[in-house]
Amino acid sequence: MGETKLMKGNEALAEAAIRAGMQGYFGYPITPQSEVIEYLALEEPKHNYVLLQAESEVAAINMVYGAAAAGSRVMTTTSSPGFSLMQEGLSYIACAELPCVTVNVCRGGPGLGTIQPSQGDYFQAVRGGGHGDYQLIVLAPNSVQEMVDHTVLGFELADKYRTPAMLLSDGAIGQMMEKVDLPDPIPYKPDKPWATTGKTPDRERNIITSLYIKSEVMEKVNDRLQAKYQKITDNEVRFEEYHLDDAEVVVMAYGLSSRICKKVVDLARESGIKMGLLRPITLWPFPEKKVAELASLDRVKFFFSVEMSVGQMVQDIRLAAEGKKPIYFYGRKGGIVPTPDEVLEFARKKIEEN
Repeated sequence: MGETKLMKGNEALAEAAIRAGMQGYFGYPITPQSEVIEYLALEEPKHNYVLLQAESEVAAINMVYGAAAAGSRVMTTTSSPGFSLMQEGLSYIACAELPCVTVNVCRGGPGLGTIQPSQGDYFQAVRGGGHGDYQLIVLAPNSVQEMVDHTVLGFELADKYRTPAMLLSDGAIGQMMEKVDLPDPIPYKPDKPWATTGKTPDRERNIITSLYIKSEVMEKVNDRLQAKYQKITDNEVRFEEYHLDDAEVVVMAYGLSSRICKKVVDLARESGIKMGLLRPITLWPFPEKKVAELASLDRVKFFFSVEMSVGQMVQDIRLAAEGKKPIYFYGRKGGIVPTPDEVLEFARKKIEEN
């Protein structure tokens, strides 16, 4: 059986990676996620994984590229400005079809910004972030427990589809302490015949690259990637429903904001407002079909998105709703976390307007 501990989010994530069979970690310290590499450094003597503090985030993601190509189960973590530096390497990794887990413990931006929590990196995460036509599987934990669960899931999905997976967390979840149930260590036995483990008398060289000079070859690679992304979209959408059965107002939020919005829904219900929460767990693939289904219901008056940003998820909600219902937004920026009372007051005003 696993064990139950009181842990900080970043440390729980690191412990989950160890138990998921992580074989290599390459990263660089940046607030508010430095505890990940610190925890892994403390635990390294007890385990059999490679830990390297790279000279930069650019170096770290390219170390991930190399280790993943060799068939290792690998991870990197960073925070917003550091994740920006990793985008070129992530594009290479996606094209080379290599599994790995990346984690962005977001802080406020743009620029160096603040070390306080933010959700301003949504666009970067769900639109690929780097150059070219590619996607990342994006999981959005809203608790320390989900930092554990999504880390394990991220490794599994990355290996299943030979693609990078990421966790989009934030500084509050990374720093808060909660009780977590840790899984038993997972026996990880790589089955990666495509890996670049060298030429032997009974094995030809495997070549992994993201360079395809001939346009017709590059187009075929893109077609293969898009077919894979469609398969992921068909099979891996995850979301949580809260009081949606009779909801007339649908609030959408992910990560830390979704915890606040559960309280908003409870307060709204106490005052007679039929409100429900749809929480995307996979930001990509996005729960488009569920949004479209809700938008088609006569009883649903409008949606509103609550985010710690300027409203980046609103675009995806609007696309999925296809103009059938109004979409509103409430959010705070710069590392400020909205309160349930102010979100509920916003909802009341929109109900009056509608």
